[in-house]
Amino acid sequence: MADTDAVIVDAGGRELRVSNPDRVIFPATERSAALTKLDIVDYYVAVGEGIMRALRSRPTTLERWPKGVHPGIVLSTRERAGGDAFFQKRVPRGAPDYVETATIQFPSGRSAEEVCPTEIAVVGWAAQMGTITFHPWPVRRGDVDHPDELRLDLDPQPGTDFVDAVAVAADARALLDELGYAAFPKTSGGRGVHLYIRIEPRWTFTEVRHAAIAFGRALERRLPDHVTTNWWKEERGRRIFLDYNQNARDRTIASAYSVRPKPGAPVSAPVSWEELANVAPEDFTVATMPARFAEVGDPHAGIDDVVHSLKPLLDLYERDAAEGRGDMPYPPDYPKMPGEPKRVQPSRDRDRSR
Repeated sequence: MADTDAVIVDAGGRELRVSNPDRVIFPATERSAALTKLDIVDYYVAVGEGIMRALRSRPTTLERWPKGVHPGIVLSTRERAGGDAFFQKRVPRGAPDYVETATIQFPSGRSAEEVCPTEIAVVGWAAQMGTITFHPWPVRRGDVDHPDELRLDLDPQPGTDFVDAVAVAADARALLDELGYAAFPKTSGGRGVHLYIRIEPRWTFTEVRHAAIAFGRALERRLPDHVTTNWWKEERGRRIFLDYNQNARDRTIASAYSVRPKPGAPVSAPVSWEELANVAPEDFTVATMPARFAEVGDPHAGIDDVVHSLKPLLDLYERDAAEGRGDMPYPPDYPKMPGEPKRVQPSRDRDRSR
């Protein structure tokens, strides 16, 4: 049966059909009005240049909430399947012919055809299919085994918050400046801060992850009371965790301009370094971002202008390794990786040896 309530949206010159446009995706809160499926599609079209800078030609996992972001809706995860919302790594059946794909390989050795946005209509179509958040790989489809982006995820642990992540980000910027790297910050859409650095697509996922480990350790040495690279949550304390594993194969971060599935529809917002110390994550939402984008444009507009070598960070990693601090644990769902230490919490390992 035809959907007589469907509307047509202009998505970069393509006619995009949006079914059930009045379906409420985000219910109203004390601070925000309800948002419909059409509101989400319109949002992504409005920030099209920015979201495409983040997604273009990147294999992208779709985080789909087809029933909306309502109380009681459960998101399926690697550990718990069967939820109403889910991550879709394979291109959905019935995708329009303009939706292009890229073949990616998981750590298990299996592969999949994943959506690879090349125009804003693809983003709009995904939003019409219930996608809230876009999770791009740090590679382009021309070379899916060599990342062109180093991602530094500053993740507040219990007892810390966005303000603490911002303070650490300032020191991270100083260290990056010393190493010769230009980094571009964004809010996570929650309490964290993400720093993105364009790199030459010459190194493997393993090497890029080693670079993140090296940077995290260098920052940890400068700020031992405020930064940690400890993989085990029990040993992180009230510090900012630099999540080096976000650079492992098949690990992704919500893209710039992605909507996050939280009350009020916050978005992951690119900001300038000058702004970062004076903003709050809740400043950036589906309701507020289009006007900001129209006024100031994309703070990440210059991200592709400079491409960096990983050698300074890989040299740091080798120096640490020579002193006995080599690789670190991978996520638990990964197969045992070459050079990886035992996946045993160090404090528990010490207890067993007594």
